Amino acid sequence: MTKRAKATQTSPAGGHTISVVADRTGLSRDVLRIWERRYQAVEPSRTAGGQRLYSDGELQRFQLLAVATRRGRSIGSVAGLTTAELSRMVADDEAARTPLQAGAAALPRAPHVEIAELALVHARALDASSLDRELRRAVGRYGLPMFLEDIVPMLMRRIGDEWAAQRLAIPHEHLASGIVLAILLEAVRAIPETPGAPRMLVATPSGEQHVVGAALIAAAAALDGWSILFLGADVPASDLVMASHGVRAVALSIVHAYDPAQTVRDVQAVRSALSPTVSLIVGGSAAVRLQDAFTVGGITVCHDIAQARAVFARMARGEPLVA
Repeated sequence: MTKRAKATQTSPAGGHTISVVADRTGLSRDVLRIWERRYQAVEPSRTAGGQRLYSDGELQRFQLLAVATRRGRSIGSVAGLTTAELSRMVADDEAARTPLQAGAAALPRAPHVEIAELALVHARALDASSLDRELRRAVGRYGLPMFLEDIVPMLMRRIGDEWAAQRLAIPHEHLASGIVLAILLEAVRAIPETPGAPRMLVATPSGEQHVVGAALIAAAAALDGWSILFLGADVPASDLVMASHGVRAVALSIVHAYDPAQTVRDVQAVRSALSPTVSLIVGGSAAVRLQDAFTVGGITVCHDIAQARAVFARMARGEPLVA
């Protein structure tokens, strides 16, 4: 992209403020600034007071970039294209879409999508402080339920997609997962525990190292009034059973299941060894895939955190679960 010379004192005729650009693109001002500063997507002029002003051409670039990223392109892969190249690419993408997809792409981004994309930018830059600040601000602005049910799952899916596409490496994934995990466990500790609250053991089974899903379950259950015993990742079946004394429920997160047959055996062994009065809940993408492989009764599979919270509420009321 050919860089424009910056105007430092006067604004171009018809210059647009960042608020106008945000309104016309559906992008937040934070995202606009990051795309400008980190990816050099545009170089706006500035007034004598330092206010950004964007030309019609720069507004058009941001509109094209917004459409391209909403259709799955990463900002890093498209920010350096010329406006003409962007326009052709967007037109090609549009031609390849179904009518239903095209209609969905025209809708404004939901807040959790916007936050996930901004968090990804910080993760790619290995900017831990900005990532931590953005996610904590999301908790404060939108509340813990939305953070658990929408924001974190969206972010972790996006990280998984970028990992699969080889656009993220181990340091990026570990940084993001570590910060999310810390915020979730802080939330578990910060939620006041009601005396006599039912107790839930939360962990991942043997071989499952991805612990963010378990922390999501723990935070959701704590939010709904449960006392949490969090054991973390890679806990053998025998240890899960040993630690289950005095709990009303055991909740396991299974995201990868590198050895699916062994994971099924372990989960079923836990179910068989638990007291009939103790509920067993499993969640995570691999748990959903393995649902039909569980031949032992009394295992409740949850497809997402919203469903898990509904299950926790029924359990707290003493209602039976349908496995």
